[in-house]
Amino acid sequence: MAKLSLFERRRQRVRTTLRKRGGTRPRLSIHRSGRHIYAQIIDDAEGRTVASASTIDKDVKGAKSGGATTQSAQDVGRRVAERAKAAGVTQVIFDRGGFLFHGRVKALAEAAREGGLEF
Repeated sequence: MAKLSLFERRRQRVRTTLRKRGGTRPRLSIHRSGRHIYAQIIDDAEGRTVASASTIDKDVKGAKSGGATTQSAQDVGRRVAERAKAAGVTQVIFDRGGFLFHGRVKALAEAAREGGLEF
């Protein structure tokens, strides 16, 4: 059996906690790469994505600021919040994966809260 990396162990720990606490709420799942940040709201009961936003969306891709900044993460947080509200979702549970709640991840979460999502 292969030894899991710290990232994988943290990811499993976060996901297990979410399953215990989450109940029936959709989850706001994020992924952060070196160049971009992605966010999607997933309804696990139905197995579908309710809303999503990222720095590679066509309406944002032409912007001069790169995708790896806290400003871009805030923009993604605001856009995913408004798309979720349009889909009728206001309460979610935050799934940060194995990423630490710091920097771009924190900026996205705070912008989503300001946009009207509750978590």
